[in-house]
Amino acid sequence: MLFFADLHIHSPYSRATSKALHLQNLYWYGKLKGLSIIGTGDCTHPIWRSIIAEQLTEDGDGLLSLKKGCLPTEALWNKPNTSKDMRFMLTGEISTIYKWNNKTRKVHHVVCLPSLRANEQFSKKLATIGNIHSDGRPILGIDSRNLLEILLEVSPDAVLIPAHIWTPWFSVLGSKSGFDSIDECYRDLSSHIFSVETGLSSDPPMNRRVSQLDRFTLVSNSDAHSPGNLGREANIFSCDQGYNPIMKALRTGSGFDGTLEFFPEEGKYHHDGHRACNICFSPQESISHKGICPVCRSPLTLGVAYRVEQLADRAMGTNSPRGQTFRHVYALDSTIAQIVGVGVASKKVQKEYFRLINLLGSELYILLSAPLASIAAASTDTLAFAIDRMRKGIVSTSPGYDGEYGSISLLP
Repeated sequence: MLFFADLHIHSPYSRATSKALHLQNLYWYGKLKGLSIIGTGDCTHPIWRSIIAEQLTEDGDGLLSLKKGCLPTEALWNKPNTSKDMRFMLTGEISTIYKWNNKTRKVHHVVCLPSLRANEQFSKKLATIGNIHSDGRPILGIDSRNLLEILLEVSPDAVLIPAHIWTPWFSVLGSKSGFDSIDECYRDLSSHIFSVETGLSSDPPMNRRVSQLDRFTLVSNSDAHSPGNLGREANIFSCDQGYNPIMKALRTGSGFDGTLEFFPEEGKYHHDGHRACNICFSPQESISHKGICPVCRSPLTLGVAYRVEQLADRAMGTNSPRGQTFRHVYALDSTIAQIVGVGVASKKVQKEYFRLINLLGSELYILLSAPLASIAAASTDTLAFAIDRMRKGIVSTSPGYDGEYGSISLLP
């Protein structure tokens, strides 16, 4: 049976995140979205670790559940098409900033751990290297390769996934401070990397233009900084629901059934440009301007599409030997907001969002599987029409750039 997992999220203890990211809200929104497993996020932060230990219990298969006394009382998910349960995996994001080959590197990593004990040991080791108290996503002056070594010393079952690998400023292949290959970053330990995260600004067809990525399973996660963003990208599995089966599926591809993806143009680093100068360029336009902003004459922030173009050795649409399925999704509340012509956070949109979930099931069920006739009957023909266009990939886009999210329109 297929299930959805979102493994890269954050807690209230990361910078620029919502205070609503407590475990009960994560559980509640995970159910509303239709997720079965989400990461704990920020697993090395001392306060968040203590909350995890207090409110979650280990299930014996490497995953954790909310203790009975901690379950939220809301029951908006009691519908046949929502996930029956929602559990957690110990995960966190680590930022490493260091110098290698005379260049400053800034690389983010998602770490996954199989037990509370392993997480405690890992956190204690990191505390001897840098400050893990000030930010849920700690910034450490350690080589990425050495971070992986420490993780594997703690537990051979622990897994490191390079995060949002194309983001310009903080990723393994980023244009500003990354590398030109995964092997160059992790060197003699690169064989322990078997999965990479595509990030919001790229999708599998873009990544499969780069043959060096053929050996990796491509994963997608929300990197949610608020509960409502859970599941905006996610992974589809058909394996058993446990830590080791999930990691085996990522390692071998068997039991991994693809990803749910942003339309990459919506990501805030898809194209190049300068937000302050209101300049947004495609890679071809950036090349014609020699990477220089025509307004301020400073170097452009080169985005994901440009960086993929630099490293690509295949044309878009070329079949890769490691092809994998994926589906583009667009958030239900954003779709409703487009139709009614008001903001996503408005009471009108939120009321309709929860009404539809109560009538039809989880958000991912509505977006991916619910019969269009049922959507029309529960709401309007226009909503059914918009979701049909999303499923077919018939959208209009205005690409994001230099930290500014792009926009997607489902209506003609």
